[in-house]
Amino acid sequence: MELSKFVGRKRDLGILSKFIKKKTASLLVIKGRRRIGKSRLVEEFAAKHKIKLLSLEGLYPESGITAQHQRNEFASQMGFSGLVTKDWSDLFRTLADRVQKGRVVVLLDEISWMAYGDQTFLPKLKNAWDLYFKKNNQLLLIVCGSASSWIEKNMLSSTGFVGRISFVMTLEELQLKECREFWGVNISPVEILKILSVTGGVPKYLEEINPHRSAEDNIKDLCFTKGGLLFKEFDNIFNSSFMRKSNMYEKIVRSLSDGAKEATELCKALNTELTGRFSEYLSELELAGFIKRDYTWKLDTGLDAKLSKYRVSDNYVRFYLKYIYKFRTKIMRDSFEVKALSSLPGWDSIMGLQFESLVLNNRGAVLKLLGIRAEEVVSENPYFQHGTKNHKNCQIDYMIQTKSRSLYICEIKFSKNIIGPSIVKEVQKKVDALSKVKGVSYRPVLIHAGEVAVSVSESDYFVKIIDFSEFAV
Repeated sequence: MELSKFVGRKRDLGILSKFIKKKTASLLVIKGRRRIGKSRLVEEFAAKHKIKLLSLEGLYPESGITAQHQRNEFASQMGFSGLVTKDWSDLFRTLADRVQKGRVVVLLDEISWMAYGDQTFLPKLKNAWDLYFKKNNQLLLIVCGSASSWIEKNMLSSTGFVGRISFVMTLEELQLKECREFWGVNISPVEILKILSVTGGVPKYLEEINPHRSAEDNIKDLCFTKGGLLFKEFDNIFNSSFMRKSNMYEKIVRSLSDGAKEATELCKALNTELTGRFSEYLSELELAGFIKRDYTWKLDTGLDAKLSKYRVSDNYVRFYLKYIYKFRTKIMRDSFEVKALSSLPGWDSIMGLQFESLVLNNRGAVLKLLGIRAEEVVSENPYFQHGTKNHKNCQIDYMIQTKSRSLYICEIKFSKNIIGPSIVKEVQKKVDALSKVKGVSYRPVLIHAGEVAVSVSESDYFVKIIDFSEFAV
């Protein structure tokens, strides 16, 4: 079967390529949310270098699936459908025999599913690596999984795999420039913004976009039609990302979909206590790629402070919770019709959050557009401070502190109306509230989607005004 066009991932492919030159076998881990392209990256890597690839995938552990089902499926995918064993050691030895010589990539995909119901799986995989797999000094054994918290807990934090894992890769969304390349045609910035406000830079979702149709029509087909991929996608990716069942994951994401919150604020909104278990939920959601934790920092030292906020970083998840879920029963009855995205309730406010998320997921482009080299950065992130007797409450969409003692205060603004002179007063109010540090220059930046009034440009208040269209160039 012919694969769809592969776009981006040059850095990730480059990292994998380094392991071809090693004179010893390598055990690699690739993690990231579902649909982000983990297994596709491995396939592209193997094809690019003309390396034999043996790919094996676990069964989704739905009701009725047992550890024996997983072992039987593993044997079947190796071509031994008649091989029945209750011991993973036998299966790993059989696999090792098939890849004992020559350059070969073995992919164990969705490893948390593969290990489901058998606590001996990982210890036996570790033994098989030590005893058999690593004897082939040209072998790359790659482990993939969407349940990143499971991988973190059971492999990366396990003493059994200490010193054995050569590299851990976390796949993020494609960058805006790559997304534009994905479609291979000229699409306006407005169309791109509408699409990415729903899909983010998730490759699987971008593959479903028909570039010859409008953004509105694509989104209607994908999200507001009962057969559309994104209509039922939430349950598919959310339920398969965590190995324990709990509705708390969804409650947390729902609460954060209205805006960033500190952990204590989140607990108050959910009427729960900030326990160790609650912190685990937050960590697992972060590892799964659905939320991000943004630390603020001390302006005088550049070091992270204890204060942090959590936000939804996945645009599809927020869009689903705000719109698809709300209308799902009508969509199922084919009785829901959206004439235009802008007609959806609260569209402008949600678009503000979606646009901000896109910018933060492409912060490397912001640095480039501002002419700031990575090595010059002391700290960068969304920034906030609590009010005290010495300074007021303050929240900055995105701020960059450099070694040259400059603070770039970035206002991220989506507006269907013209952005007028009032934006200057809004940003200056935030600048005035910031804790002042001697010898530091404060440089306001406007990052926008929408039209900016000429008077704003002519005011020379902002050191740089960045249009969304510049991100994809």
